[in-house]
This record gives sequence, C-alpha cells and structure tokens, in this order.
Amino acid sequence: MNMRSSVDSFTTGPFAENVEAADEREILNEEAFWRVISRERRRTERSRKPFLLMLLDMGDAQGPSAATGKTLCKMLTALSAGTRETDVAGWYKQDSIVGIMFTEIAFDDRGTIVSTMIARLSDILRSHLTLGQFSRVSISFHVFPDDWDESRKRPCNPVLYPDLSKRAEEKRVSGGMKRAMDIVGSILALLLFAPLFLLVAAAIKATSKGPVFFRQQRIGQHGRPFTFLKFRSMMANNDAEIHKVYVRQLIAGKAERKPSNGNGNGVFKLTQDPRITRVGAFLRRTSLDELPQFFNVLTGEMSLVGPRPPVPYEVEAYDFWHRRRLLEVKPGITGLWQVSGRSRVTFDEMVRLDLRYARTWSPWMDLKILLLTPRAVLLGEGAH
Repeated sequence: MNMRSSVDSFTTGPFAENVEAADEREILNEEAFWRVISRERRRTERSRKPFLLMLLDMGDAQGPSAATGKTLCKMLTALSAGTRETDVAGWYKQDSIVGIMFTEIAFDDRGTIVSTMIARLSDILRSHLTLGQFSRVSISFHVFPDDWDESRKRPCNPVLYPDLSKRAEEKRVSGGMKRAMDIVGSILALLLFAPLFLLVAAAIKATSKGPVFFRQQRIGQHGRPFTFLKFRSMMANNDAEIHKVYVRQLIAGKAERKPSNGNGNGVFKLTQDPRITRVGAFLRRTSLDELPQFFNVLTGEMSLVGPRPPVPYEVEAYDFWHRRRLLEVKPGITGLWQVSGRSRVTFDEMVRLDLRYARTWSPWMDLKILLLTPRAVLLGEGAH
C-alpha cells in the first residue's frame, strides 16, 4: 500500500525543504495522517492484522525551529533505512510530532515484537543523531487493536483515535446542547416519576429479599467503567453464568430467537430467565426497571439517548469493530436500537444501528428518538 499515490496533500511550511532532502521520505500533513490512522483501524478490524504507530515528539512546544528541521531531516534519513516503503510517515501534530505507521504486522508475541522494534529503531536513531539531538526526541509506540485496561481513567488509548477527538471538538456546541438536554431531562424525569419510585420500591421489598436497587459495573464511553443503576428485577445474589453464556452466543451470531409476547418473529433475549422475580418480570416488560438510570444521566455517566452500556464480560467477547459503539458517544437510556429494532435484531445489526446513530447524531435526532420511545415502551416489543 503506497500512501504517497493515494493522498495528495503533503506538508508545506518551515520543514518542507528539509523533508524533501531526507531520502525522499515525504510526510503527510496532520489531517491526511489522521485519516490514514482512521482507515487503518478499520482495515485492522477486517484483516485482524495489527498496526504499530510510532510517535517521535520533537519537543517544540513553542513552534518549529531551524534546529528542529535539521533533526527531523536526520531522523527521516535514518528511518528510511529501518522502515519499509509501505510504512506511512506523517505529522501526528503538525511541525511537532512525527508519526510512522507500521501496517499489517503479524504479532504472535506483541510484547517481544514491540521491544525489539523499540531497540532497533532507537539504535538507528542514535547512530544518525548527536547525543543532544537524540535526547530531545521522545519516542513512544502504540499498538492497535489496543488492550483496554479498566484500571485506567480512559481504558482505550486516545493516541490511536485522534480523529474522534477532533470530531468531538468540532461538535462542542451541539455536544453542550446534548448535555443540557440530559441535565434538564433527567431532573424533570426524576421529579415526575418520584411517586413511581416509591411504589416500585415498596413492591420490590414486599415480594423478595434484597436491595431495591441493582448496581452493576457497566462500560461507558471510551471503555470507562461506571456503576449502573436499575430497580432490582432478579433474585438477590444470583449466578450470572446463564447470562454470560447467552451473551457470548448472541455476539458470535449463534443465539436463537426466543418467543416473545405472542410475536411470531421472536427476540434475541433470555425470555425464560429463572432469576427474574414476578414483580421483576412486570418491571422489565414495562421498562420501569430502567428509571434509576436517570441518576446516571444526571451525573454524566450516561445520556438520555445513546447505545446501551454493556457489562464487562460482553465487551470481552466483542469483535474489534464492535468496540466502536463505545467510542463516539455516551451510552444512553434509549436509542436508535430501542425505537428501531430492540431485541428483534441480531447483535451485529444492533451495533450497526449504534454506529449509524454516532455518525448522524444531532440534538434534533435525540429529540425524535425521545418522542418515539414512549410508543416503543407501551408496545413492549422486545422487552423482557
């Protein structure tokens, strides 16, 4: 894959002459390089061949200089000897951070391969740069697909998603409108449904042992875990294994449709779950068990509209492309899936609906989905 022939826009400016001299190693500008990163993520999702992104930070926070240009020229000359023609070079941050993408790398042992490449490329740079020049360059390596570490504040590696950060910045105003809708909507809902909270809580306590609320760890935007609230609809201290098995089958496309409220088409959901109480079955059928999630919306962990937040063992079974549903928007109480297909569609179709929502989202789309949600709740199709 020769990116030079597919992208016309290369860097211009203070380093252009130096770059051209560097063994004809041309650098894509920031916008073009970010597009390549986005495209390579999707290519990896299909091919399952990882790519490695190496960043060389020039450390010029105050802007480019002649010294930086000379260092860049030497670096690119050195890297030309240690990289393939198909590896893509570009500005990760214009005139400050250079990126090199090593594509379609077969990683049998990721840790060993990365360590080897770090050592080899560092040796190459040391042999071409002075000690002072080398000490100014900060080198980092980032592998896609990245391992989501739930112990971090943002488990997914933001370095691999610069295009999403840019898109969020471009939608700052509309994003502020969405957050305002979430705050106002959740406060109004909590006030409106306050009597129902008391009735549901009393019904749960009167019919089964255990707490009123069900707290569960769910995965939010960018893979951040948070505590998800629902009214308890199952027996306390139940075994989640039956749900884990079904979720794995559902994601793998091996789950069978289950009969649903006389609907001949059936649904992709556990409809005969022995863990659910009598009151819990009613709460699920009417979606009343979802009401406490307005607290999650108020605290900013969720939105009124967005993809449903998955449990950790669901994310563990995801294919690479499924993760995209967690990257661009916050999870929500309702969404395009709920008003378009709910549990009547396959898991892959649900993910595609979530991705379509993320691509086409607007405050007006949220409003339309919110207006369609009561009808979906009243019909109860796919609710269990």
